[in-house]
Amino acid sequence: MDEIITMSTKEISKLEVMQRIKSKRLRQKEAAELLGISIRQVKRLYKAYREKGAKGLVSKRRGQVSNHRLKTETVGKVLELVQGKYQGFGPTLAHEKLVEVEKIHISDESVRKIMILGGVWKPRKARKIVTHQMRERRACYGELVQIDGSPHDWFEGRAPKCTLLVFIDDATGKLLQLLFVENESFFSYGLAARLYFERCGKPVAFYSDKHGVFRVNIPNSGDGSNLTQFGRAMKDLGIEIICANTPQAKGRVERVNQTLQDRLVKEMRLRGISNMQEGNAFLPEFIQDFNNRFAVEPLSPQDVHCPLSPHENLDLILSWQESRSLSKNLTFQFQKTVYQIKTTRPTYALRKATVMVLLDHSGMVTVLYNHKVLAYSIFNKQPRQAEVVSSKDIDLALHNQRHAHSPAANHPWRKQPLNPNQGTSLSCQSGDISTLG
Repeated sequence: MDEIITMSTKEISKLEVMQRIKSKRLRQKEAAELLGISIRQVKRLYKAYREKGAKGLVSKRRGQVSNHRLKTETVGKVLELVQGKYQGFGPTLAHEKLVEVEKIHISDESVRKIMILGGVWKPRKARKIVTHQMRERRACYGELVQIDGSPHDWFEGRAPKCTLLVFIDDATGKLLQLLFVENESFFSYGLAARLYFERCGKPVAFYSDKHGVFRVNIPNSGDGSNLTQFGRAMKDLGIEIICANTPQAKGRVERVNQTLQDRLVKEMRLRGISNMQEGNAFLPEFIQDFNNRFAVEPLSPQDVHCPLSPHENLDLILSWQESRSLSKNLTFQFQKTVYQIKTTRPTYALRKATVMVLLDHSGMVTVLYNHKVLAYSIFNKQPRQAEVVSSKDIDLALHNQRHAHSPAANHPWRKQPLNPNQGTSLSCQSGDISTLG
């Protein structure tokens, strides 16, 4: 019965070379060059082959414990530490503490394996590689404009963090509008869009993410129109809003955000720009330089931007709009304030009428009825709600409340402390209580 010998691919290659040496088809010097070893090693291998055959080429360490295997005591100690002192630590951080604090010099991968075997760490599944299909640029300038907000430390600590609103043309890669704002909101996007419309005209469509400014993300909410305030404004202007399902779908604006976080930040550093006002003043110059460097020619020379019509009042369209019903005495409530409609005409026609309340970015309220402006007065203003304080600032808020009013130095309380065991007269100014019983 023939003996079965298990050999690795490397050992099989050595066997073939030894067979060629035995049949005198290959010299030992050539064999050494072919295997990448010394002639002395070739002679040793050939001697083992002649004496034991193919079995002589099999590694004698096969089936034995590796010299690099961790000791049982070391594994037990590491497992005890990660289950006790370093409980909840990830493999990387646990490895750092084991090496720096515990002086246990093992690899981070060994720590990971020990934690997995001990049941204190679950291996993460390998991320599935998703291949995104490439999309060709739109043909015409103004056919599709990608918009996004990029929160970042734009001034490198010289000013609070803020958000940069970015408008970029899909066909040419031109920056159409940049604007520093505190955060992404209807009014901030409305201001950026207004500046863009007044300079370039109206595009065919905006391409955005699923931010709450552009899309109602709560089903069956609102008045059933399924439009946000920004969506309603763009509908009034005849501009379509397309929401991307993934960030990769609007990769052009995502990529330019990375470029701006590098290039724009450094340019403002060189110019000593340290706040949003100075940054917004510099942005037109930066946009022109950026477009001169990186913009490309569109496939079609046609510019599909549409000019604003005379009847399109951006002050009204880009305002926050909500409908209200008037009461019998022609009042309505909006943002915790009661408004009274002023009219000299008979009030019967306006009773229970539906009016449109418009709020612009400056806080000014306009009331419309049948597209006509109604005069009003503020009848009553609700008390201000309690200020929302972050949990991080609760101690400071309590401190400010406790020390909001401090008695004067000549206050009676400061002159003589009260003794509950004695009836004491306090010298006070006229009109104050002078005795305590």
